[in-house]
Amino acid sequence: MWLPLLQACGQAPDKAYALMLKGLYNNTVPVVAPTDLYSILASEEKKPLLLDTRQLAEYKVSHLAGARFANYDTFEATQLKNLPKDHPIVVYCSVGYRSEQVGEKLRKAGFTNVQNLYGGIFGWVNQGYPVYDSEGKTTKVHAYSRAWGVWLKKGEKVYDK
Repeated sequence: MWLPLLQACGQAPDKAYALMLKGLYNNTVPVVAPTDLYSILASEEKKPLLLDTRQLAEYKVSHLAGARFANYDTFEATQLKNLPKDHPIVVYCSVGYRSEQVGEKLRKAGFTNVQNLYGGIFGWVNQGYPVYDSEGKTTKVHAYSRAWGVWLKKGEKVYDK
């Protein structure tokens, strides 16, 4: 709904996306840019725990390599009771709204090194970074809904039937 309006006002899609995210985020969880996360995953020995906070159907279509499914609707920080409180954790969802809320739960539970992937999996894929399904690398991304799918510029959009 915002994209046509912002384009009509002369806003580029990237700026429109950033403006939309600014309106969604509460800024309660620090963000990590897709480029920075990619570098971290490629170089650091102590990898962050990646938590995909979308629905199972979304996760099954594709997710970041090594990401653990952590259903937004049912997630409780106690699910990570064996993880040290200072272990790096990166949460993500489609655009970062649901994952920010999961990140808030983690921070309230005492986890000190939690970040939200800026732009979510859409931002990740739009930057050209890979996603995977149970069979390996894929170009498919669950676009959540047709309204939210406008923000996914790369990859093959998948919707629930």
